[in-house]
Amino acid sequence: MVTEKIINNKRKLPPEVLKTVVIRFVGDSGDGMQLTGTQFSDTSAMFGNDVATFPNYPSEIRAPQGSLYGVSGFQVHIGSVEVSTPGDNVDLLVAMNPAGLKTNLYAVKPGHTIIVDNDSFNKKNLEKAQYATNPLEDDSLENYRVIEVDMTTLTKEALKGIEGLDNKIISRSKNMFALGMVYWMYGRSKDHTIDFFNKKFKSKPHIIEANTKVLNAGYYFAETLELIPNAYSISPAKMAPGTYRIIMGNTATAWGFLAAAEKSGLELFLGSYPITPATDILHELVKHKHFGVKAFQAEDEIAGISSAIGASFAGDLAITTTSGPGLALKGEALGLAMMIELPLVVVNVQRGGPSTGLPTKTEQSDLFQAMYGRNGESPVIVIAASTPANCFDYAYQASKLALEHMTPVILLTDGYIANGSAPWKIKSIASLPEIKNHIIKEAKENWHPYERDEDTLARNWAIPGTPGLEHRVGGLEKDRNTGNVSHVPENHEIMTWTRAEKIKRVQNNIPNLATSFANQGDLLVIGWGGTFGSLYSAVKQLSEEGYKNIGLAHFNYINPLPKNTGEILSKFKKIIVCELNNGQFVNILRMNFSGIEFLPFNKIQGLPFANDELIEKFKLLAQ
Repeated sequence: MVTEKIINNKRKLPPEVLKTVVIRFVGDSGDGMQLTGTQFSDTSAMFGNDVATFPNYPSEIRAPQGSLYGVSGFQVHIGSVEVSTPGDNVDLLVAMNPAGLKTNLYAVKPGHTIIVDNDSFNKKNLEKAQYATNPLEDDSLENYRVIEVDMTTLTKEALKGIEGLDNKIISRSKNMFALGMVYWMYGRSKDHTIDFFNKKFKSKPHIIEANTKVLNAGYYFAETLELIPNAYSISPAKMAPGTYRIIMGNTATAWGFLAAAEKSGLELFLGSYPITPATDILHELVKHKHFGVKAFQAEDEIAGISSAIGASFAGDLAITTTSGPGLALKGEALGLAMMIELPLVVVNVQRGGPSTGLPTKTEQSDLFQAMYGRNGESPVIVIAASTPANCFDYAYQASKLALEHMTPVILLTDGYIANGSAPWKIKSIASLPEIKNHIIKEAKENWHPYERDEDTLARNWAIPGTPGLEHRVGGLEKDRNTGNVSHVPENHEIMTWTRAEKIKRVQNNIPNLATSFANQGDLLVIGWGGTFGSLYSAVKQLSEEGYKNIGLAHFNYINPLPKNTGEILSKFKKIIVCELNNGQFVNILRMNFSGIEFLPFNKIQGLPFANDELIEKFKLLAQ
């Protein structure tokens, strides 16, 4: 028997069951869209949905109000099934102003819902958004279900009588009205957000009261709307047993380093200079001094990496974090760390370039810089995380490789996964792989600082102040046995080969490349780093449609490449390499596998791949 709920003489239907939904909140930078999206994401994750998010905001600290380029957005994809990306086409768009509507309408599926703050669609804002006519009145939105809400007016009405609120605070509370509406539409509880208010504003009870009232007002307003005849139901996702929390990529990266320091028994040192979008790693590690973290905000990028090299020389697990322009500045000191052969992790959260470029947009344009951006023959290990959650794993792995091979490691993430969030299964330190190091505690007869491990070629790590282990290091070439300065031509050649061979032997300690969906066939889709979710989602959809001869090989280890890479490549007729750059990894593969044809597929728009564009391309090649 189907039951109906009657409210104010209007019949309400039972919730419609959905597997997934994609929601995008957009408005001015000051409209609180990032907070609104984060609250909805956290609430959905606590409910048990699989979640993926994509914050998208302008590079200006506060862009002109109402302008097209000042729109800030937050997209969230929730589901009762596996969610790999923040989604492409939007089921619900919440637009707080005309500029938000204009710049995001393209993403909304025809027939789906748009909620707008009707109060913001005035002549001034319409002009700023370059609308000749009001889209709410000219029938240009007739293919969508548009819900016009006097959001600003209703927010003011809800807050009448609360003392201590000025017009600015009242106006900024309207994002909670929108959140309340969306909570009702998708059957979400308000409790998590109200708890957030109580913790965030515990010293400001009037702010707690205001936000709570507006949230409730939006929730119950949605319940009475004829345009929303029923709510939607999205069941919890089936996930592996364990304790989960939703985590951002930058936070996961920071926690991976904390875990590595704990597992290795070393103190963690971060020398860093703030730069978008990497700064949150610094912000997160500063919170954990109780774990022995020493975080140093340097005066510039060069000082950041140089302080980290000094900490490594003194026996710490040393890291430095940056983005593209900062990696360029760190190049000389990174070469020094390679020459001295000290463990160091450099995190590069990639963004659009060149120069200042697109500092808040994602790109994979720094791969060549990571591989070759130093003078001389200067090889280092290069690895890349591929999801917000596995930023933890690859931060841990970067630390392990640096310590066990006595060499710098560059860890590449990007703005897409660093600012995005996803459920992460909490790990115990005991479950993580062992991390060894090459610290020596006492001198043996005829000891030299550059004596090497036979398997890895890693040198000894002698900590300054240890009796009998006095030595010097520097950027000048050294004798292969004693470590003393040497300009002997043959010695320099041997040392160059040795440093290259040391990186090559890392292949023995990284996993083989694996393929998903097909082990051989017509088409192999290749990606690296943060494109994983988009590529996986597209190939999975094609596999479900009957394309069983398309495989996916995703690279997390770039230098060196996994040992079996050539074997995997040889099993497919066509190979396409998908990158958010102008073709960097594809050229690395061409250099290593000259007899194989690689087809590039590139996007350089500051945005991730869309599912539709990938599927269209893959189908064309699979014919």
